[in-house]
Amino acid sequence: MAAKRGGAAMTGFVVFAGALLMMTGLINVFEGLIALFADKRLVITREHLIIVGVTGWGWMLVIFGLLLMAVGAGLLWAQTWARLTAIVLVCLHAVTQIAWLAAYPVWSLLMIALDVLVLFALTARWSDVRNELDRPAAPTWTGQEAADLASAERRRPPLG
Repeated sequence: MAAKRGGAAMTGFVVFAGALLMMTGLINVFEGLIALFADKRLVITREHLIIVGVTGWGWMLVIFGLLLMAVGAGLLWAQTWARLTAIVLVCLHAVTQIAWLAAYPVWSLLMIALDVLVLFALTARWSDVRNELDRPAAPTWTGQEAADLASAERRRPPLG
C-alpha cells in the first residue's frame, strides 16, 4: 500500500510541476510582451544584464514562455514527450537564469530553485506517475451498491 501512496504523491508532484511550468511560461510571455511593446517600462542596467537587444530578448521570452506552457499542459496529460521536452527546457531555463543573476539575484535564485524542484518531479518515479494518471478517476457503482449505502445510512442511529 505504501508504494501506491508514493505513486499518488508523485502524481500530485508532477501535476504541480506541470502547473508551475504553465505559470512560469505565462510570466515569461508577459515579460516578453512588455519588452516588445513597452520597452520604456523596462529597468535594465547594462552593467549587470547580458542581453543582445531588448527586441530579441522579448521574442526569446515570448517563444520560450509559449513552449513552457505547452509542455506544462502536456505534463498534465502525462505525455512522455512533454516530460522529456520539459527536462530539456527546464535545464535551459535554469542556465539562462545565471545570465540574469547579477541584475535580478532574488528572482534568478527563485527560478533556479523552482527549476530544480520541477526537475526532481520529472525524473523521480515517472512510471508510477504514468500508471496513476492513466487509471480511471473513481470506480463506478452499481445500482445495488448505491442502494446498500443508502440503506446503511438510514439504519445508522442519529448523532447527539
